[in-house]
Amino acid sequence: MRMAVKFLLQIALLLAMPLGAAAAGKQAGSSMPTPAADGPRGSLVIIGGGLRPDNDAVWQRIVQLAGGKGARIAVFASAAADPAPVAAAIVDYLNRYGADAFQVPLAVKLADSDYRKAADDPLLADAVRGAGGVFFSGGDQARITQALVREDGSRSAVLDAVWEVYRKGGVVAGNSAGAAVMSTTMFYAPKTVFATLRGGVRDGEEIAPGLGFIGDDVFVDQHFLVRGRFARMIPAMLKKGYKFGLGIDENTAMVVDSRRRVEIIGSKGALLVDLSQATTDAASAGFNIANARISYLDNGDLYDLATHTFTPSVAKAGGRMQAHQALVADPVFSPDILGRNALVQLMESLMNNRRNEAIGIATSGRNTPLPELGFQFTLSKTRDSVGYASAAPQSYSILNMRLDIRPLDIGQSLRTQ
Repeated sequence: MRMAVKFLLQIALLLAMPLGAAAAGKQAGSSMPTPAADGPRGSLVIIGGGLRPDNDAVWQRIVQLAGGKGARIAVFASAAADPAPVAAAIVDYLNRYGADAFQVPLAVKLADSDYRKAADDPLLADAVRGAGGVFFSGGDQARITQALVREDGSRSAVLDAVWEVYRKGGVVAGNSAGAAVMSTTMFYAPKTVFATLRGGVRDGEEIAPGLGFIGDDVFVDQHFLVRGRFARMIPAMLKKGYKFGLGIDENTAMVVDSRRRVEIIGSKGALLVDLSQATTDAASAGFNIANARISYLDNGDLYDLATHTFTPSVAKAGGRMQAHQALVADPVFSPDILGRNALVQLMESLMNNRRNEAIGIATSGRNTPLPELGFQFTLSKTRDSVGYASAAPQSYSILNMRLDIRPLDIGQSLRTQ
């Protein structure tokens, strides 16, 4: 009984706080892009995990998009194993950057709380609806959908309120697990990246429905380059028929505006996976794909999902790489393409090389028996491949490299020696 009274008092306090600051901030934003006629008017901030408290660019952008100084931001720690302290920390970070954030007491793991009742509590839904932004923490994305989606698959009252914030022009931000729920399909209980290549994905097992804020045509994943997750995204995209995927790296965000323009901000970058021209060989004994296209988008770059056009950051605007600049002609190879940042390093090495092809290998790992099956990743330059470079600090944006993946029978190769 005491917990119920405390819960109602908390909601009442949330509703009593002023909401005018966020609304006024959005009214003043005359430079806000014109939204698609049938789409939400708000923005997404999709963070790849590991967001540092001192990442000014990301935290400030969330507050700005929520309405500026004093903006009300509803913080969901629904994914966390221990929601209360996680939510409190995020509220503190947002408030340091000028927000007026508050914790939403809705999580599967929240002690002394019935998350099903909370998800349909009209007072809590009203508190969320009155905010200028929403922030989903990291943890386990399955807990987010469990808490916010009813057992019959319909949206709870609180989830409807989140969508209303987004439709009316607010911001929906998510870090790690909070990023995973942004697409209509998310990884639910995934195997390792290599095991996903070996065994594929199944609905209700490795993958499940997400919340779909970015739309039904783009797959989203996080912790992307440091954990080699590009290789698990492709089987999931093929399974569900996605042509485009965006994977965001750690301590970095993709800001998606109402016109579906993506801006990269933070410390690293994102990978765009394009399967619109890709093919597979059904007769092959293992996972394979040919003619996938991948692009590495760096800090400050813009990519338009509607027109599929790219604009380099200001630092790279005059830095388009020319063929004669690639003086090295050494072989380009990675023995562990699924390793930390290995794919981007291989892309950069190939772009700075006179050779047109690079090879990467993936196996089950050092601590396993002789692998019977591995995979070969072949990167190739095409007529559409282009790179942009900045000098200080040196960084690259690389567009339209071809990627082919095929099974590699390592065990057989070793036995024939």
